[in-house]
Amino acid sequence: MGQDKKASVDLAEVVKRYVDALKASGFEGEVDTSYSTTLVHSTDNSIYQQFPQAVIFAKSNDDIQKALLLSEQGEFRQLCFGPRGGGTGTNGQSLTGGIVLDLSRYMRQILEVNTEEKWVRVQGGVIKDQLNDFLRPLGFFFAPDLSTSNRATVGGMVNTDASGQGSLVYGKTSDHLLALKCFLADGYELDTYKMPMQAAQKIASQDSRKGHIFRDVINSCVENRGKILDVFPKLNRFLTGYDLKNVLSDNIETFDLSRIIAGSEGSLAVVAEAKLNILPIEPYKTLVNINYDNFDSALRHSPFLVSARSTSVETVDSKVLNLAREDMIWRSVADFLDTPADIVSDGLNMVEFNGNNESDINTKVAALTDKLDALIDSKAAGVLSYSITTNKTDILKIYAMRKKAVGLLGNTKGAQKPVAFVEDTAVPPEHLADFITEFRALLDAHDLSYGMFGHVDAGVLHVRPALDLCDDKQQAMLKPISDKVSKLTKKYGGLFWGEHGKGFRSEYGPDFFGPELFLELRKIKTVFDKGNKLNPGKICMPLEDDTTLAGVEGPLRARYDQLVPINIKTSFQDTLNCNGNGLCFNYNENAQMCPSYKVTKDRRDSPKGRAMLFKEWARLQAAQGVELPVQQSAYFDVEKYQVEISEAGELAQLNHEVKRAMDACLACKACSTACPVKVDIPNSRAYFLHFYHQKYGRALKDHVVGNIEKLLPSMSRGASLLNPMIGSNFVNKLSQWFLGYQDLPLLSTQQPEGIKYNYDALSKLSQSQKDDHVLVVLDPFTWFYEAELISATIKLTGKLGKKAVLLPYHENGKTQHVKGFLHEFKATAKATSAFLQHAASLNIPMIGLDSALVFVYDDEYRKVLSETERGNFHVLTIHEWLQRQDLSALELPSVAESITLLAHCTEETNARAASATWKNIFNTLGIQLDAPNVGCCGMAGTFGHESKNQAASHSLYNASWQSHVQSSKVIATGFSCRSQVKRFEGHKPQHPVEFIAHYL
Repeated sequence: MGQDKKASVDLAEVVKRYVDALKASGFEGEVDTSYSTTLVHSTDNSIYQQFPQAVIFAKSNDDIQKALLLSEQGEFRQLCFGPRGGGTGTNGQSLTGGIVLDLSRYMRQILEVNTEEKWVRVQGGVIKDQLNDFLRPLGFFFAPDLSTSNRATVGGMVNTDASGQGSLVYGKTSDHLLALKCFLADGYELDTYKMPMQAAQKIASQDSRKGHIFRDVINSCVENRGKILDVFPKLNRFLTGYDLKNVLSDNIETFDLSRIIAGSEGSLAVVAEAKLNILPIEPYKTLVNINYDNFDSALRHSPFLVSARSTSVETVDSKVLNLAREDMIWRSVADFLDTPADIVSDGLNMVEFNGNNESDINTKVAALTDKLDALIDSKAAGVLSYSITTNKTDILKIYAMRKKAVGLLGNTKGAQKPVAFVEDTAVPPEHLADFITEFRALLDAHDLSYGMFGHVDAGVLHVRPALDLCDDKQQAMLKPISDKVSKLTKKYGGLFWGEHGKGFRSEYGPDFFGPELFLELRKIKTVFDKGNKLNPGKICMPLEDDTTLAGVEGPLRARYDQLVPINIKTSFQDTLNCNGNGLCFNYNENAQMCPSYKVTKDRRDSPKGRAMLFKEWARLQAAQGVELPVQQSAYFDVEKYQVEISEAGELAQLNHEVKRAMDACLACKACSTACPVKVDIPNSRAYFLHFYHQKYGRALKDHVVGNIEKLLPSMSRGASLLNPMIGSNFVNKLSQWFLGYQDLPLLSTQQPEGIKYNYDALSKLSQSQKDDHVLVVLDPFTWFYEAELISATIKLTGKLGKKAVLLPYHENGKTQHVKGFLHEFKATAKATSAFLQHAASLNIPMIGLDSALVFVYDDEYRKVLSETERGNFHVLTIHEWLQRQDLSALELPSVAESITLLAHCTEETNARAASATWKNIFNTLGIQLDAPNVGCCGMAGTFGHESKNQAASHSLYNASWQSHVQSSKVIATGFSCRSQVKRFEGHKPQHPVEFIAHYL
């Protein structure tokens, strides 16, 4: 693909001419050569990074064919392509130095379903969970279950022959393929399906493109049948690349070319459509969660659990369990997985039973638990305790924890992170414990820590050694460890790549297949793709092609990470630790993370995309000699730093592309808690904007919004005059044109009279007298826009026997931070923190009414202030404070109507989440409260008011909020959420405090 600079420039010109010709050919999709788009497509879920030359977003089969046909013309023949789906592969399968063919953005249609014949036909970009959500009401599901199922595409699953939990019963993706529609490197359309061998041989006799393919594949598979059966492992996970064994039935009476394409990692064809068999959903399901004294006990006990006729057996080690306990995900599973106080579990097996007969499952479970009870009584096999879960929703929560474990490993402390490169070995289950003992000894010899989880029923364990790949010495361990693990799996009759394919481990292919069978693979590659245009270097190369097979030592993402300044790594390690897991690509509209990506489907508009952009921006600034200060200094003492950001070379393009991506961020902060590694984009965004605007200046609207907290006291005094103007169509249009904002909320015309704050008087009270008081911290939006909530709080606290003292208004600084006014934000944080520290010395509880603003004191303030400046004051959210009160004094009438609580996404993803607490409070008051999972309402502070964001804001509201608001009595915890409902529905939901106060 061109090794020197001149060749690279020449190739770039060829790509440009190709893109221009493609756009002129009637191509209806999109082609993007921007720095930002090629950057976010340069990584997947692996340790590798390879920049493509362009990204093609096809919208149809015709688009795919046009792109490939054009590449057969003249100078374009030198171009190569890499098909890409969800980008969830852990071995760099979808990375290419050529042109990416991305099917995930647009080709997401479920084309046809036939429940009588039990099949569905889909485009390659359909997401696995999307498909099952569609099939569930019909009583069916698509079986292979992946940890990345909420963002992995069917096309990607076919190309990696994906499998996961339950594969012992349900098999792999290839076991469910009925037909494929593919396009070869030259644009030839190839349809594949199972057929009688006689029909296949008839096609093979034809002098045609299809005939040549059939002939060569049949010759390779039939003539080498004995050798294939000897070499291919006798495992549930038979992943080999090109599946020479299963192209033919055992009796060689049928032929299925789809089995060659399954697992081919995009090196043979672009999978545009797949016809899949679907299975009826079995109505009964039980999960037995077994705790062990150590992980080795869990592994050695797994064959017994498989013999209990279970559907699947999943395992998790103590490292993963402890990471899960520290994550928000544990809140949803603690009731099922927490062990008794006197038990410390260092291993967990999850045994699933499902079927159509409840009594049959109960019999199996009873037989298992009887044996478990005996083991616990005799203190044998390391079994400590177990729990049983039958509710399907709860079981899904437990599996969500297990699935998130993949990403949670990336959140370990320190520079050494568990990384995927030897993590999907497969051996016969009966050898797994012994294999792992040797595997662990190998890693222990290198003094490496590691996390483990996996599918012990199939003999597959995910082992991720912790390495700092920015350290050259640790980077050098990749190859020797891989070599040893490859030999170890062979020793135990296993496979080095039991689930996640080859990718940059393709160098081990010749050793696994042996020279004779590897030659047959090359023959197949040749008849499909003689020019080596599709994913070159992966799995094998064509005959008469000397392309080097992709190896584990490169191209590593760490070669870029090493160049990021150490002070930026230290200050923004939450963002720069993004490991590519891609949970932020979750297609589910009710998932809080990430709202902007859900609207645009543009990966630049995701936490992962923005983290990559921020890191690359910091790297290129350093390369240009720009000194980026550490985070705290950046907010205040900027004069001592060179703050003029560079626009040299590549940065001329990247500066503005990063700004575009950051502008689409809602700053909801869901990523900072919902992401497994806690990537904090709003914090990085504020830092970037701080520097960007020093070079390019600011629009007037930024100054207005950034200073709104300063302006509100003056505006409030003229509320009666301003409100008629703010609410008029003329001023709304004027605001859209002049400031770019619309539908602004009306100011409160009267502020409630609470007890005035007098520090000296309060300090003279005894502690028992102080206990009868509560200090209300006034945030700018509640105080100046929702005085009725303050009044309701005063009323409610009074009914509880407490005197509400309204603290003097101090700016919070949230709007300054969101807009990147970091110098001003630190000044605000310093002043407000000093005041709140002083108030906290009274030892009277302080409460805030809008959680999104309360969290600023614990999060953003701590990031910009020293410990002395920040102090140790703590502001409780109103729900935290209420939970600590004796609510028996409240007498509420019977509330017959159904009440639905919709929580602010910033709040619900925080460790101090509201929904569960409010449900407990309302339950104590005798009121049934429903709290469904919902995504972002689309307002998120000022985002929904910006004119340019109207389509995105409305789309988000319609996706996850509208149906609840229109079908039930809704209360909402967020000020911005209540404002959003008001502008779209014409009425404003109450805050839970208002609701309770109304009934007092």
